[in-house]
Amino acid sequence: MLKKMKAASEDAPSAAPKDLSKSVLESSRQIWLAGLGAFSRAQQEGTKVFETLVKQGEALESRTKRTAIDTAAAAGTAAKAKAKEVQAMAGGTWDKLEQVFEARVARALSKLGVQTHDDVEKLAARVDALSEAVNDLIKTTGVKPKPRPPAAGVGKAQKSAKR
Repeated sequence: MLKKMKAASEDAPSAAPKDLSKSVLESSRQIWLAGLGAFSRAQQEGTKVFETLVKQGEALESRTKRTAIDTAAAAGTAAKAKAKEVQAMAGGTWDKLEQVFEARVARALSKLGVQTHDDVEKLAARVDALSEAVNDLIKTTGVKPKPRPPAAGVGKAQKSAKR
């Protein structure tokens, strides 16, 4: 538009200032109308553009959610596998530590003269075997054994219990 005005002023240098102001006024009116047209078109197409952008956003959100879910599932699976691996390693370490501890405690108790559970069980088995042998001997010979006097600590306990 400005080029037209410039060309018109060069062609007619003797043109009146009234024509020039009319030309400027007409030019500004056309600029105003062009702006209104652009605004109107932006309003009409703006809704379409907005709806298109919303649809694209929804599609992107859907893909992003799927990707996030897949990534989270993969990370969870990897974390569970690693946890099982660490748990197995720790379990083995605890078992070894427990065995070492038990062996040291058993050695210490043995040095102090304390009998272990196994020693007591072996002794109980021997007492049971001897009792059976004595009972068999009594049955075969028919001889009844003489009653023995109670042990020192046992007799006192029995006497105090009778009172």
